[in-house]
Amino acid sequence: MTLSDHDIRAAAEDLFRAETERRQIGLLSLKHPQMTLDDAYAVQAELVRRKRAAGLGVIGWKIGLTSRAMQQTLDITTPDSGILLSDMLFADGAVVPQGHFIQPRIEAEIAFEMKAPLAGKSVTRAQVLAATDFVTPSLEILDTRILRADPTTKATRRIQDTVADNAANAGIVLGVQRHAPDAFDLRRVGVIVKRCGVVEETGLGAGVLDDPVTGILWLIHRLAEYGQGIAPGEVLLSGSFIRPIEAPPGSRFDADFGDFGHVTLNFA
Repeated sequence: MTLSDHDIRAAAEDLFRAETERRQIGLLSLKHPQMTLDDAYAVQAELVRRKRAAGLGVIGWKIGLTSRAMQQTLDITTPDSGILLSDMLFADGAVVPQGHFIQPRIEAEIAFEMKAPLAGKSVTRAQVLAATDFVTPSLEILDTRILRADPTTKATRRIQDTVADNAANAGIVLGVQRHAPDAFDLRRVGVIVKRCGVVEETGLGAGVLDDPVTGILWLIHRLAEYGQGIAPGEVLLSGSFIRPIEAPPGSRFDADFGDFGHVTLNFA
């Protein structure tokens, strides 16, 4: 790590205020050029601590940057993760109030709800499936409290910025359909996502590290490095298998997962 405790607290406070005030701050990677991923996760942890102190609870985890397309966009070879909080959950078919987010985007994912704890570097795919209560179609709402590009230098966000910003977490929508984790070949679960009636993206579960379960494994193994694990009742977003879709005011999203389910979301 290269950031001081003061730098970490200051960055987290800036991000907290940016979300509260619906504005963006400058790139942390530009302000701190030597910033590492460990630094970024430390900022994320402090940001989440600040939010929990404000009364929010933890409801799960998200895994991001799992597809090759998104990794190539940021010139990385590893996913990232963030923490889902209690104010992020939206009902299927909900209307997001105008101005609730800054620059929201939508991704389609398979969500896992857990019924048993999981922790450790030795956890296997079979153990993930055994610990899963059900899987369900979902949408993730991304937002960024950090500029996507610096207006002066034209430098773009790096993974350190995204991780510090709680992996661009903003909201989740879970479908009403519930399936046993082995009821479908999750690699072949597909989705057609329409915005205002127009098909914007399609994808297959295999776009997530060749198997959405692999995304969950990656998260558990990463958490083990910090002495953490997954708790019963937590929701895990396994990673998107479409590119993010912009969600300007008035957008209507319809995610058709075929036999797996269906999720909708509207922006006022």
